[in-house]
Amino acid sequence: MKKILIYNSGGGLGDSIQLFTLILSLQNHFKSSEFFYLGSHENHFNGKLKEFNINMKTLDLDLKYFGFRWWHFLAAKKRFTKLNLEKIDLIIDLQSKLRNTLILKRIPHDHFYSSTYGFKFCTKKEKYTSKDHLINLDLFLNTNIKVSPFNIKNLSEKYKTEAKRLLPDKNYIGFSLTQGNVYREKSWSIDKFIDIACKIDEKSKVPVFFIKKEETELVNQIKFKLPNALFPEHHTNIACPALVTALANRLNLAISIDNGVMHMMGLANIPMIVLFGPTDSEKFAPKINSIKVLDSKLMYKSKDINSITVHDVFKLI
Repeated sequence: MKKILIYNSGGGLGDSIQLFTLILSLQNHFKSSEFFYLGSHENHFNGKLKEFNINMKTLDLDLKYFGFRWWHFLAAKKRFTKLNLEKIDLIIDLQSKLRNTLILKRIPHDHFYSSTYGFKFCTKKEKYTSKDHLINLDLFLNTNIKVSPFNIKNLSEKYKTEAKRLLPDKNYIGFSLTQGNVYREKSWSIDKFIDIACKIDEKSKVPVFFIKKEETELVNQIKFKLPNALFPEHHTNIACPALVTALANRLNLAISIDNGVMHMMGLANIPMIVLFGPTDSEKFAPKINSIKVLDSKLMYKSKDINSITVHDVFKLI
């Protein structure tokens, strides 16, 4: 395999972080291959996530929101030809929208893997039954790819050093409670988070909040109830996703909703409690051993994340 292309239609940082294990596993298996990323949005691997050193070249077809416009069907092959790459040996389609897959297939290739429409578009027909793409790719490629998750040891020392300066002890419990996009239904009540943090504070554990400095009203609300609460990202000039992961590595436990910070914390492979409402916990929860998932759909047959109680969370701490 000389050239491998990975396509993902998700635009959030969390969507890209979820690909770390798959990409690193493939890169360790196909060590001499050239890896390209094609997304409907920007390549975060060369942007906000570059400090994690996940080396992925961008396949720049100059088609904004690739796959989401039917006219891309006519343009995809033409734009690819201009790159003088001849063809892609393996295309891995990590989304399941029929339109996007049909457009993606226009790129010249030898092998095509996709779960779209029950794996009907795969160039090798097999009974693919797993939700884990790596397991299916083993069958597709007739090989045995060793799972290679991100190792925090590979994080730059400057972030580990800064994290230790900001959180010098090891008596912290972290909280990620804000939702960066418009999908507010994923957010658990702020009052419930503060209630949990107050109970933790009484047990001499220091609550650490991962909230942007610009969210002044929320920060002040927390500080009023919890004078001892820490906001480490507010006291550094190198705030970025890599620092969040390094800070998470200083925590005894992290409690989070389904958001980008949850995925950054998951890379530290620390004990976590994650809360899910409308989104799919099986699909989006970090794949780490020390995680406890509270899913309102499974617990209360409700998509309302706020049906999860403070007691539900606190009994897991």
